[in-house]
Amino acid sequence: MIYREIGIGKALMRTYVLSNYKDLDPERRRAFVLICPGGGYHFCSEREAEAVAIRFNSLGYNAAVLYYTCNPLEEGHKKEGIFPEPQAELARAVAWIRCNADELNTNPHKIVVLGFSAGGHLAASLGVFWPEYGIMARPDAMVLCYSVITSGPLAHRGSIDNLIGDRTELLDKVSLEKHVTDQTPPAFLWASDKDPSVPCQNSIMFRDALEKCNVRNELHIYESKFHGLSLGTKEVMNPDKPFKAEVSDWPERADRFLQSVLGPVF
Repeated sequence: MIYREIGIGKALMRTYVLSNYKDLDPERRRAFVLICPGGGYHFCSEREAEAVAIRFNSLGYNAAVLYYTCNPLEEGHKKEGIFPEPQAELARAVAWIRCNADELNTNPHKIVVLGFSAGGHLAASLGVFWPEYGIMARPDAMVLCYSVITSGPLAHRGSIDNLIGDRTELLDKVSLEKHVTDQTPPAFLWASDKDPSVPCQNSIMFRDALEKCNVRNELHIYESKFHGLSLGTKEVMNPDKPFKAEVSDWPERADRFLQSVLGPVF
């Protein structure tokens, strides 16, 4: 395992890169999953971080977690918000992985951004805005988990407020369903049908926008009344909530989709 902590501006990236086997395939180059935890752009949830990296390691992927800039104020949001600082950090992180692919035993053409909730908004932001950062920052695919997408009536208001503050002129910019093009990377999406925090219509909106632009996608809506399910396992669920075994197959579903788009993991 290659574990490193890398500063990306104000952000921190932790890598979980699998070592190659000298007696089997010493030049193996794996697909890479870069994880953006949720937390409403207020914090980065630990339940959507290391455990997810290790889960994707078990499927053969290299992984990393990006602890991106958040709005830390307990009462209210920063007047100016934080946009586009997290987006620029994610773009730099993808470019860093691509530039260091050999050292990371990674295929530079198989880099996936994976995000939960507000982290899903961040991942999808790079999916639609990557041309602003250059081709080295373009994800090859996205995995978007109960993601915040819109800034409209079905928005998770706290995430949007933390992101843009009082700069209401940015509302259209951060409503991502409006910015999908045929250059947006393929996406695997999943959500809960009765999510009380981020309505599943966010994911449906983004899927519909991808469909209009003929971008490959796959959407799964699970039956659940909870938000923040992460892996859906006992390991990552709060003790006062039942873990949701019925959603715990999403990493395998995502893996099948990614391999259909990118080819084998290695």
